[in-house]
Amino acid sequence: MKIDRMQAFSDGVYAILITILVLDFKIPDYHVGSLFSAVLKQWPTMFAYIVSFLYVGTIWLFHHDFFQTLKETNTSLNIINLVMLFSVTLIDYPTALVANTLISENQNDMQVAFVYYDIVALFISLTFAWLYSYVRKHPELTRMKSDQPHFYLAIRYDPVRSVIIYGAAILATFFSIWLGACLLLVGVGYHFVAYLRLSKSMQKSIREDR
Repeated sequence: MKIDRMQAFSDGVYAILITILVLDFKIPDYHVGSLFSAVLKQWPTMFAYIVSFLYVGTIWLFHHDFFQTLKETNTSLNIINLVMLFSVTLIDYPTALVANTLISENQNDMQVAFVYYDIVALFISLTFAWLYSYVRKHPELTRMKSDQPHFYLAIRYDPVRSVIIYGAAILATFFSIWLGACLLLVGVGYHFVAYLRLSKSMQKSIREDR
């Protein structure tokens, strides 16, 4: 099966998800002349939005570039892609939870919200690990030829490292919410570093196969 329809559907899902993230912004209740302070109090909503936008945007970059290495798909890969998209669409709910609990400043609720976010992020990383493993075992789906083993050797452990980071964030959150939050941010940042490695390895593999 051709890959184009899968890519178009996936891009649509990512676009809708990012659009939904911004819907958490609401005009605050404020007295005339105090709008500035009311907007400042909404900083958790902006913070959660920026983090999730960067996270989802980086995942989309991964998805877009990785699927450029494929020439066709099959039923199993379609299912893996659907599970991956399902995992990514879950990010909107913990984003709202984190924003609301940061505003309320209740420690127990903040702990639940951050752990929830970490669990979703861990799930997303597991789906990417599943994708990498499946495509590596089915080279007939890829455009790459001679350098495919080297390409996967460079990226195969990135999702596993992400799982470890988010697992550590979950454990840390039970002892320190802010330490857990920092590890969550490290996980999001690591995705971008891993994306740059994937892009570099992919370009090298494509050049060598020409």
